[in-house]
Formats: sequence, structure tokens, C-alpha cells
Amino acid sequence: MSNDLTVRVPLRLPSATATFTVGIAGYLGVNLSPYMISALQQAIGADVLTASWIITATLLATAVTGLAIAPLCAGPRRLAVARGGLALSVLGFATAALVPAPAAIIGGLILGGIGAGGAVASGGAAIAAFTNPDRVAGFNGLANRAVVTVILAIIPLIGLAPIDVFGALAIFSVVALLVSGWLPAAPVIAPKSPVAVAEAVPVDVPPTAAVPALEAAAATSRALPSPRAVRIAGFTLLVTFALWAVSEDSLWAMAGVMGGAQASLTPEGLGLALSGATAGGLIGSVLLMIVGNRLGRAVPLAVLLVGGGILKIVEGFVTDQTTFIVVFIAWNTLYALAFMYFVSTSSALDADGRWSAPLLAVYLVGSSLTPVIGAALVEVFGFQGFAVVLGVASFVLAVPAAAVAAFSTRRERAEASAATELQEVLA
Repeated sequence: MSNDLTVRVPLRLPSATATFTVGIAGYLGVNLSPYMISALQQAIGADVLTASWIITATLLATAVTGLAIAPLCAGPRRLAVARGGLALSVLGFATAALVPAPAAIIGGLILGGIGAGGAVASGGAAIAAFTNPDRVAGFNGLANRAVVTVILAIIPLIGLAPIDVFGALAIFSVVALLVSGWLPAAPVIAPKSPVAVAEAVPVDVPPTAAVPALEAAAATSRALPSPRAVRIAGFTLLVTFALWAVSEDSLWAMAGVMGGAQASLTPEGLGLALSGATAGGLIGSVLLMIVGNRLGRAVPLAVLLVGGGILKIVEGFVTDQTTFIVVFIAWNTLYALAFMYFVSTSSALDADGRWSAPLLAVYLVGSSLTPVIGAALVEVFGFQGFAVVLGVASFVLAVPAAAVAAFSTRRERAEASAATELQEVLA
């Protein structure tokens, strides 16, 4: 065992570049899914529905792989998972881009989606390695939206042929693979037992220093929440986040249809709403980077979910295009901030990324199915009822989300205090 008892590491440019780039590579397929559908139609001559289901299968492959492989990313295999996943992404997406056979294109996309799952899990786990998870989540959100915005703007200028869209995914995976060596490893956790501390004490430390270290270890064990409590909080967070993601992305998926039906939203208006929503997310990321953990997590997350729920309900009753666009942008700004608080909460639960790794994969499970779920809810409840259902869901989910966020803050503070105490004893 290493003598370095630091639980988390500061955010530095190389490690931040690797973490954010690997994570973006895993999520890029989600952001490019509209372009991927168009490219797939062109490549194999499929209709919109068939192409949509193939891309949905690709995204589900990413989500399932990310969930399955997440435990490996909480330990020493993180870098191997990242590199293996990115290598598969390069192979799969390059095949889809360069080989004209339909079977090769579809198989390449699925293989690329599987590889992206490794990138999602390893990048998500690495976020937890840094100090101040809230500020890191803000940086991650800013990097993600900035890079994706540029890519979304450039690809249509080049073209939506398979070599352009699928090739872009392959090239970005290559870039992520090149910088993956800077990915932070799972940090050394401050020992919780006297035996572990005894193993960590250097052989040249005199007994008079080792005894206080053992006493500090006992205090550390008492101060930190039990592993069982952390597991309960972690699983509660994953379930809450999955349900919240479905409620949020259902509105995103139905925005164009709902806006057109009740607010006479034009295609240009929809484009303005979507681009404005991206800008709102960038603003939210910057705010979180500035605020960091000064406000805690529980209160901001509860306020964001309740506020987002109110805006979703309002959106269902708006009949003016301008108001619809303004409410949509405001809602998406709160959504982006809440997303980042969920990420920081999962990161604070465990420094090795045990919960932040599957969190991002869980989100993909819900988001890949939301067009179908959203359409079904609209058919049953109508647009206004659909908006009310989504709003009420946010209100209900605010309760467990805030509870886990408060728990994560207490655990992070106890962890930091214990690590500092042990460092001082062994210094």
C-alpha cells in the first residue's frame, strides 16, 4: 500500500484534459444521434424509423456496457477499460464510415457503441478522483457543451455522409485514446482500519508515531459512514437519476412537436430554442465552477428540481412562440445545473468513482428511450397532462435527490477530515 493517504487530487490540465475528453468521446454518439440517423439512412437506404431504432440500439449498447463495466473503473483497471473501449470505438465507427456494406455499417455502429460504454464508465469514474466535485462537475459540463457545440456546428458544413459523421466519431475516439494516459487512477483511500494504517506506516516511523496513527484510524472508522449506508445512498441516487433523466429528456424529445401544436413553434424557433438551451447550459456550468461547494448540494439540487418541475408544467400551457422558447431555455438551464449536481453528488459518495461511473451510463438508458416514452405519455395525457406528469415527477424526485446530496456532502467532509488527520499523524 502506498504511504500517500491523499483521498482526492487537485484538478490539473493533463488529468482534466484526459478525463473530460474520454467522457465526451463516450457521450458524443448521443449528441450526434440526429446526424447519425441521417447518415445511416443515406448509407443503407433505410427509412427514418428503421434508422432511429438502429441508433437507439447503438446508444443502448453504450449504456449497458457502461453499467456492466463500471465496477472495473473503480480500481486499477480504469485505464485499461478506457483504452480498450476507445480502441473498439475507433474500430467500430471507422468500419461504419469506410465499409459500404450494410452489415458492416450496422455492426460497426453497435461495436462503436459498446466501446463508447467503456469511455463513459472510465471517464465518469475519473471525475470522482478530484477535489471539490462540484467545481469539477462544472468544468466537465463546460468542456462537454463547448466541444459538442463546435462539433455540431462543423459536421453539417462538411456533410452528413457516413464518412463525415461516423468518421468524426472515430477521429474523436482516436484523440481521446491519445490523451487517455493522463487519466487519473483511482486515488488511494485513507485507511479505515488499524491494520490498514499499520501497513501504511513507513518502516522507519518510530512506535511513538505509529500509535497515534492507529488511534487516528479508529477515529476515522467511526467518523466515516458505513459502507452499507454508502451503498444505499448510491443505489438510491442511480434510481432517482434514471427516473429524472426520463422525465427531462421526454420533454426535450417532444419539444418540437408540443411547441408546434400549441404555440405555433416554427423550425427556426425550435432551432433558436435548442441553441439557446445549449447557451443556458454553458452559463450554468460557469456558475457552478464559480460557486463550487459553497452552497452545499442538497438545497441547490432540491431547488433546481422543483424549479425545473414548475417550468415543465408552465411549458405545457404556453400558447405563444416567444414565451415557449424563453421557458424552454430557462428550463434547460436548470436541467443542466441539476445534471452537474447529480454528477458531483455521485463523485462525492466515493472517491474511486464507484457511483459516478454507472451514473452516466444510467442516464443513457433513459435518454435513449425517451422519444418512445414521451410520445406514449403525450398520447395518454395530451400535451398539458404530459407536462404536469413530468413536473410532478420532478417534485417527487427532489426528496430522495436532496437526501442523498446531503449525505454525500457529510461523507465528503468526513473523508477529507480523516485524510488530513492521518496525514498529520504520519508526517
